Amino acid sequence: MDAAASALRALADPSRRRILTVVRDRPVAVGDIAEQVGMSQQAVSHHLRVLRDSGLVTEQRDRTRHLYVVRTDGLSAVREYLDDFWPAHLRALKSAAEASRG
Repeated sequence: MDAAASALRALADPSRRRILTVVRDRPVAVGDIAEQVGMSQQAVSHHLRVLRDSGLVTEQRDRTRHLYVVRTDGLSAVREYLDDFWPAHLRALKSAAEASRG
């Protein structure tokens, strides 16, 4: 499976998107993530494993804690995939706007 497909599959789950929001700006421990998203640590660990395997987060060790943070390069595969849709979408929008002017 390519990087974009793997990332999109991981992002399909709303719990994983909430977790990504929590770890977007700084490394966060599993327990803190669980508290912020209202899930058990076991459930958060499962979702983090999926996010890590899809290249969307990376794990850092801080003594005894496991910290997670977004991998921006992992998100770039999704962005590149979606960028392919913009030119056609913008052409269609332009045509619709021109047609509505009459």
